[in-house]
Order: sequence, then structure tokens, then C-alpha cells
Amino acid sequence: MPTKSLRIPTADGVADAFAAFPDGGGRHPGVLLYPDAFGVRPELEDKARELAGHGYYVLVPNLYYRHGPAPVVELPAHIGAEDRPGLFARLMPLVEAHTADRVLSDADAYLGFLTSQPEVGAGPLATVGYCLGAALAMRTAAAHPGRVAAVAGFHPGLLVTDAPDSPHRRLSELTAEVHLGLAEGDLAPEAREELDKAFDAAGVRRTVEVYPGAVHGFTMSDTDAFDPSALRRHWDRLLPLLDRTLTRG
Repeated sequence: MPTKSLRIPTADGVADAFAAFPDGGGRHPGVLLYPDAFGVRPELEDKARELAGHGYYVLVPNLYYRHGPAPVVELPAHIGAEDRPGLFARLMPLVEAHTADRVLSDADAYLGFLTSQPEVGAGPLATVGYCLGAALAMRTAAAHPGRVAAVAGFHPGLLVTDAPDSPHRRLSELTAEVHLGLAEGDLAPEAREELDKAFDAAGVRRTVEVYPGAVHGFTMSDTDAFDPSALRRHWDRLLPLLDRTLTRG
């Protein structure tokens, strides 16, 4: 499985990134994969490799490149409950500094870079995100309706907030098909209602599914939240979505 460490020029500097793509040459549909708040690490690189094995070129950018190369915050090999308070004390300033304007500026750079790679085909792209990354995937797709045909978000965070630029308020231009895989408790009932209203108003084709028994972070095998059955469900939803929108679409 070929992989690359890459440097992506952006309006604010250079973002380091990881890419995985299929063996054997040729050109493949592109997927922009946004990490969770813990950032690029072996867990996310493994997910990129898994997707690449199904025929996709997968780009995983370091969201926090303005603060240094990944890992900006050193992580333990396994993130347990006892590690989270200290990690989030260091991560939250980085998350809060990653404003909507920065997200969209970076998305322009990431998509432009992705489509310029010789291994990436000329067809539509997908954005995939975990936790914080789900909101970034949604923002990116809404800002690039002519390029992004699929969005998938798993155990999403910050999709519905009180902010005037909350992602759910920016869906009017979204044309991509969407799947959201929720842990129990990821969205309060009133937030789910707001999100559904925004999807309906935009005419978005989507599935929003609560994965039974799963807790926030269920896809991440390097955390205590990991749930193998929920991870399998995630692949069972993600792969057909990409197939019908990028491969057969």
C-alpha cells in the first residue's frame, strides 16, 4: 500500500499531511479525511490505508499545522479516560483557534492539492470526518457543492451550535449525499431537530443513524471509547456511500 508524507501550501503556511492510495498505478477517486480532535496519528493513518485498499486516494491533513507538525500535542499510545482532561486542556486552544474562516481557507487548499495529484481522478470527491472532523467535512462539502458528492461524519461534534456560522446554518448549498453515524448522546433532541430542519430546507439526501450502545469516539481503537461492532457498522455505511457517489456515480 503506497503512502506519502506531504506538504500542502495554504494561505497561512504549509500543512503537513498523510496520504494513502491503491497499488498498481492508475487514477482513483479522492477522499479528504478530517481527523478527530486528537489529530493525525497511526489510528487515522490506518483508516486511510483501509479506505485506500478499497480503491480511493485518501488525504489526511494536520488540522493544527499553524502550531507545528503533527503531533502538535504528544499522545499516549492508548488514550484512556485518565488522559483526556490533560489532553483536552492542551487541545482546546487549538480547536478554538481553528475558526470557520480558517477551515474554509484550508479546505480550498486541501481540495486543490488533492485534485492535482497524479493518482487522483477527475471525478467528484468525498469528505469524511470524525468528531470535530465531521463538522469540517460538512463545511467543506457545503462550500464546494460542485466538487464534493459525499459527506460522512462519525460521532460528530460541533455540527449544531448557537454560533451564527454553525455548520448546520451553512447547508443551503450542500448537494452531497450525507451519512452521519451518531453515538448515543452525540446530539440532543433539540439539536437533532435543528439539523433535520436544515437538511430538509436544503433538500439533502441523507441518513442520520444512532449506532446502538456506542459512545462518542467509537471508531477509534486507540481510545477507551472503541466499539468493534460500531466500527464495522461505520464501514458498512461508509463504503457503499463512497461506491455509489464516487465510483458508480
